[in-house]
Amino acid sequence: MPDSASTNGFAQFSPFTEFDRAHWAALAPSTPHPLSETEIVQLRGLTDPLNLHEVDEVYLPLARLINLYATSAKQLHRSTTDFLGETSNSTPFVIGIAGSVAVGKSTTARLLRELLARWSDTPRVELVTTDGFLLPNRELERRGLMQRKGFPESYDRRALLRFVSAIKSGNPEVRAPFYSHLSYDIVPEAQIVVRQPDILIVEGLNVLQPPSANRLAVSDLFDFSIYVDARTSDIASWYETRFLALQQGAFANPKSYFHRYSSLSETEARETASSIWSSINLPNLMENIRPTRSRATLVLRKGADHKVNKVLLRKL
Repeated sequence: MPDSASTNGFAQFSPFTEFDRAHWAALAPSTPHPLSETEIVQLRGLTDPLNLHEVDEVYLPLARLINLYATSAKQLHRSTTDFLGETSNSTPFVIGIAGSVAVGKSTTARLLRELLARWSDTPRVELVTTDGFLLPNRELERRGLMQRKGFPESYDRRALLRFVSAIKSGNPEVRAPFYSHLSYDIVPEAQIVVRQPDILIVEGLNVLQPPSANRLAVSDLFDFSIYVDARTSDIASWYETRFLALQQGAFANPKSYFHRYSSLSETEARETASSIWSSINLPNLMENIRPTRSRATLVLRKGADHKVNKVLLRKL
């Protein structure tokens, strides 16, 4: 998909159906709103203007659509096992959510977890981020990859694949490493435990990466995938705004890995944010993340105000 708005040619030959916001919002007018304004404030990101109106018009229809996919997957499982003369429990429905740093994919993941858990047939929804599958800082330093943290090669991709495979296989209990954003590292001995959810959401920068030759990729295990998209210039602006907010918040903690940035002047902080974006996050976006956009089941396209203005759904 081009970075700018879709052209007529692209729309004509695209494997996606494109919906403007008004059309998308009208698809699920009777879906009840299960969240309060307070809950939405708690779910949104540091600089994300998510509100009840955005949830009503964008995320409730999306949650309803995913619920239909998940319910259909269960029905297909029952029909298939009947056909084969077998008996087995259906496996968790797995959703992948990808997108750039600062684009709002974490907010999307948290919000969908809460919305999907309110449906009676999918009450157990778990969310795991791929941060826990980053290589420990010591290993990244040994490999000379600290400045490429977040690039595909900085992850233990085999461990991530084993984790999602175990979930998808119906294992009763699967454990994932725990990542601390305060220490900016994996926490030894700490783990996240996932026990047979109805839905598993896997959120991360590079979760839609294609497989290498003759190998399985974690994206092959997704039943539904979402790419959160926006213009590069808008994401860069959001990243700077978030960096300034973190500088006054989390970075002020002496235990924070980024505490050294807390004493910067506003001008210095903006320059630092711009340097990090240009040298790390932008190359990762252009080389690794955005090229996976066309592999998603659904694309949420945001405008400069951080609000979704278009939805692209892959044609069945």
